[in-house]
Amino acid sequence: MASTAKTAKNPKKNKKGVIEVRTPQGDKIYIDSKSAKHKYTGKDILFFIIDYAFFIVFTISCFFPFYYLFINTISDAGLVTSGLINFYPRGLNINNYLALKNVNDLGTSMWVSVARTILGTALMVAASGFVGYLMTKNEMWHKKFWYRFLVITMYFNAGLIPWYLNMSMLGLTNRFAAYIIPGIVAPYNIILVKTYIESIPAELEESAFLDGASYMKVFTKIVWPLSKPILATIAIFGAVGNWNSFQDSLILMPNAPELFTLQHRLYTYLTTTSNLAQMMNSSGGGGVALDYASNGLIIKYTISMVSIIPILMVYPFMQRYFEEGIMLGAVKG
Repeated sequence: MASTAKTAKNPKKNKKGVIEVRTPQGDKIYIDSKSAKHKYTGKDILFFIIDYAFFIVFTISCFFPFYYLFINTISDAGLVTSGLINFYPRGLNINNYLALKNVNDLGTSMWVSVARTILGTALMVAASGFVGYLMTKNEMWHKKFWYRFLVITMYFNAGLIPWYLNMSMLGLTNRFAAYIIPGIVAPYNIILVKTYIESIPAELEESAFLDGASYMKVFTKIVWPLSKPILATIAIFGAVGNWNSFQDSLILMPNAPELFTLQHRLYTYLTTTSNLAQMMNSSGGGGVALDYASNGLIIKYTISMVSIIPILMVYPFMQRYFEEGIMLGAVKG
């Protein structure tokens, strides 16, 4: 009845609350607006209250750590050290961030992380899209074998030491390529892309093949554009993973400090904060910079905030694709 009212033309409501509508066929329909409204029971209202309260508390619990971190980085150093900054900033200043410019290797590490994130994510998305498309083709040589082989790699891992020995024998230690090559093939992302592509109507590809299109042309002109939601979804996975990773930098770059990622630098500073004051003092920071460098807690907060902000800026641009991609890509396997 409600849908009829929406599609009817020129609805009119009289004083008694009765709505008179005329259908496209010219028939008149009378609807009681009071009875058309859904009446919520006490249990419904109680459910809504509990539901909204839970998600409000959950949202605050997720957001507050970032907020707490930020207000401590823009507050007075003495108050932060005393633990007096809890819910709002006091003694506003940005000297904590200005002081970081005296740490010479921080900018280099930032560029390494940015380059790794952009290049590694782009290659991973391209490989996942192409391999995922291949896995949907029955013409692929031994398709079932390769697909099962791909899935098995998700459940079995050789371990850290064999992984390091393998990377060493391949000559990938102390080289930037060690950040990129191992992450190009991502089995989980390939499976998501494969499942998503299978949801695309097969008639689109068939009509293209009838017009003489090749597999590569069908992939680039039809499949790739229609797969933007799932590709954006795995791009978020890849970007977050590359940006936050530091274990490979810690293990594979012992003699290449110029290739340390930002997260690796952060880890180093968190474990050796006392040395940072000497670094900033020797680099000519002096004055305010040295005062802030002498406070290890503020340094940890500030560098943590700097490392978090860039990746937080990525998600809002991908959010409209994320939900659609992850749902459609996980419906069937």
